[in-house]
Amino acid sequence: MKNLDFKDHFSKSSDNYAAYRPSYSLDLVNELADLCATQNRVLDCGCGTGQLSVLLAKRFQEVIATDASLAQIDKARKEDNVIYQVALAEQSGLADESVDLITVAQAAHWLDLDKFYKEVERIARPNGILALITYGVLHVEGAIDTLIQQFYYQTIGPYWPAERQHVEDGYKSLPFPFTEIKVTTVNMEEFWSLDELLGYFNTWSAVKEAEKVLGSSPVDQLRIVLLSEWGDPEDKKRISWPLSIRAGKVKAI
Repeated sequence: MKNLDFKDHFSKSSDNYAAYRPSYSLDLVNELADLCATQNRVLDCGCGTGQLSVLLAKRFQEVIATDASLAQIDKARKEDNVIYQVALAEQSGLADESVDLITVAQAAHWLDLDKFYKEVERIARPNGILALITYGVLHVEGAIDTLIQQFYYQTIGPYWPAERQHVEDGYKSLPFPFTEIKVTTVNMEEFWSLDELLGYFNTWSAVKEAEKVLGSSPVDQLRIVLLSEWGDPEDKKRISWPLSIRAGKVKAI
C-alpha cells in the first residue's frame, strides 16, 4: 500500500519521529475520556507513530488510529486494542455515528478542515467529542533556552511551512464550527539529554527543508554551539511545551 496524496513532511523521518517525539500525558486522555458519554471507540486521526493512540487505549475499548503515511504506521507503537490504518482524516472509512471521540494531535493544521469537519459530523455519535490538540514552541531550562529560541525563530524560521503558524497560536485561528468545551491542560514535559533534544529537532519539517536548501544539517551546527553550554551531553534537562486543546461537542443534543 502506498502513501495517500497529502502533504507529507514526516514519512522519511518516521524512525526519528517514533523515537524522539514527546509524549502526551494520561491526565489529558482522562480529561477527554471523561467528556464522552461512553468510551467504546475513539478515532485518532494523523496518529503518526501512535504517541497518543496507545494512551487512548487505556480508557477506550477500541482505538482506530489512522495516518496517511504508511511509513509512520509501520513504526507505530503496538497495543492490543489499537487498530492502525492508512487513511486520510477526511476519509476515515468508518460507519455513520460510530465514534465517541475524534482526536487530532499535532496534525489538524495539515488537514482540509471543511472536508474533515463533514467527516466528523458523519462518524460522531450524538454528543460525541472532537479534540484538536497541539503543542507549541519548546523551552529548555536555563540560559540555553535563548540559543534554542534563536535556532527556532531565526536559523530555521524561514523554512517552516505556512501552516506552522497555527501551531504557534495554539490553533486559535483555525475555524471550529462546534460548541466548544473548556479542557484543563498541563504543559507537556520531558527530561532529555542533548542528543535526545537534537533527535527531536531532526523530526521538524523546517529542518528537513533547510537541509535541502543549504546542503548541510542546521542541527549539526547547533550541536557544536550547544556543547559548550550544555555541560555533559548525557545530562538530562527539563524540556517543556505549551499544550493547547480545542474541544467541542458534535451533534449536541
